[in-house]
Amino acid sequence: MKNHAVIYSFRRCPYAMRARMAVHASGQNVELRDILLKDKPDEMIEASPKATVPVLVLGDGTVIDESLDVVHWALQENDPENWYPAYPAARQKMEALIAENDGPFKTALDRYKYHVRFPEADKEDYRAEGEKFLAKLDEKLRGAPYLFGDQPTYADICIFPFIRQFANSDRAWFDQAPYPNLQRWLEAWIKSDRFKAIMKKQPLWKDGGDPIFFPDLETKTT
Repeated sequence: MKNHAVIYSFRRCPYAMRARMAVHASGQNVELRDILLKDKPDEMIEASPKATVPVLVLGDGTVIDESLDVVHWALQENDPENWYPAYPAARQKMEALIAENDGPFKTALDRYKYHVRFPEADKEDYRAEGEKFLAKLDEKLRGAPYLFGDQPTYADICIFPFIRQFANSDRAWFDQAPYPNLQRWLEAWIKSDRFKAIMKKQPLWKDGGDPIFFPDLETKTT
């Protein structure tokens, strides 16, 4: 009988990426169930009827199905790299930046990436809207390796998957865009050992298969 936490995830989803980064950093014994969004398992839908990833089901049956809440849970349980500030005022600033990422920037990102679905404006117009946030981040990274200074925080891991998605929508454009600090920051996260670990392709989850666990992301016999 399962007595550990389980997280349902889709490898390429930026929301799931931020959750996996936090869970991996926390070092907790969490089972990863990698799925396809076009073939969602009944167990995930039963746990969270809104059926979006990530979905974290704790050992006691508690369900956490918002990515930022998964990040908070993981780092409040264990935060060996001090990603989660102790001071509320510091967290409020980070929450505000994450909210801007998840709100106006994510809207611009979706329209930029899937511009054919939004014929009201040109792709370049949607890109320009997203650039407002890129410019803000680039300025924050001027003279500092991370968004809030010399050390990474959960704000970095919550935001960089979306910047990665924006960059990959037209990589040639992004690489020559006037955001050198942002480009350096993004590249460092993409090349980090932790991101490589959480992005490693895993077998799709199937009931009865060998479980795969954080932080090692290896199959284990239970």
